[in-house]
Amino acid sequence: MGPQDPPSLAPQDISKTSRAKQDLFQVVPKGITAMGFGQWLGLVALLAALVLLWSLKDVLLIFFSAIIVSVALNLPVRTIQRHWCWRRSWAVAVVLVVLILLVVVGSVVLAPPFVKDFRELIEALPQAMNTLLELIDANYRAVVLNLYGSGSELPSSLAELFRARLDAGNVLERSLQGLLGLAGNLGGGFLRVVLVVALAVMLTAQPKPYRTLAIRLAPSFYRRRLQVVLSQCDSALGNWIVGLLISSSCVAVMAGVGLALLGVRSVVANALLAGLLNVIPNIGPTISTVFPVSVALLDSPWRAMAVVVLYLIIQNVESYLITPFVMQKQVKLLPGLALLAQFMFAVLLGPLGLLMALPLVVVLQVLVREVLIHDVMDHWLAGGGAGGATTGEEPEDSPQPGVLP
Repeated sequence: MGPQDPPSLAPQDISKTSRAKQDLFQVVPKGITAMGFGQWLGLVALLAALVLLWSLKDVLLIFFSAIIVSVALNLPVRTIQRHWCWRRSWAVAVVLVVLILLVVVGSVVLAPPFVKDFRELIEALPQAMNTLLELIDANYRAVVLNLYGSGSELPSSLAELFRARLDAGNVLERSLQGLLGLAGNLGGGFLRVVLVVALAVMLTAQPKPYRTLAIRLAPSFYRRRLQVVLSQCDSALGNWIVGLLISSSCVAVMAGVGLALLGVRSVVANALLAGLLNVIPNIGPTISTVFPVSVALLDSPWRAMAVVVLYLIIQNVESYLITPFVMQKQVKLLPGLALLAQFMFAVLLGPLGLLMALPLVVVLQVLVREVLIHDVMDHWLAGGGAGGATTGEEPEDSPQPGVLP
């Protein structure tokens, strides 16, 4: 053996080294086995199904909107069945007739003053913007003179700055394009509303076949448990809808009374907008403040500041007094989680995702708590590994299937 040759190994050492390498690259955790062809095929099918669902996200979001409307319609239907023992078809028919009458009466009584006030609000926005610019210009000139002197080349007012940046022809062209796009969106939005209402009525009239179909899609060992989970999702959505209706009504009443006391015009339109936009937390109340502030700014700056203070008080009362009181049975949502969910669903799903963010979070929170934590993680910890997740046993604190109607 030469001086630069590596030392030779005995045959038994070579066999030990090869076995060590095999053990090193073939270590499998306890409870986990190698995936066979059928399991790989199932994984590929699952990924393909997820891609297909993502491509159909708009359709699924419309279907989820129909489920929310169906849950809202189901609340009075169940009340009628519970108190008067009517057949479900009769209860659904009564609820639909009452809703149609309310829509007709609202269109006749509330729609004309609302449309008139809302038109005045839209017409007042440009004038309010000019008034706001004039108020800012009064201080802007003094700041420019004090900082840069009288010989500065900066514009003497914000109005000149905007006129230097904007071109009338381009603005008009963009406005016309925006109006055409808005008309197209309104037409598509009307068709979506009709589709959502039709699906909601079908789901409310015959909920059992659809629930049975959803349960049969699950594995046979999990169908009884899925019934309980779906019932809890239904209850959570119902509680959220009731609390939201009460909260929005209180916000509309407080806004109407406060604006009437301050002497702000278009009280009916601003109060209804405050109640409707309260459906979108964190963002809706901010948008609803723009219209009354614009109208009040045309009268005097102090009245606009009073409107801002009024809406701040209303939102604090709604957030810290009304919402905790009327939503005691609702699924508890952290404010930071709600805001993050709104941003995430708005980016992924668009404006409808922003509107559906909170009900989606309500359902997802129930699914995570009941399916992921109770049915998977608790079994995993109790079983000492992945094998415990397949025992089919339910934790002691999980709801029993007997709670279903």
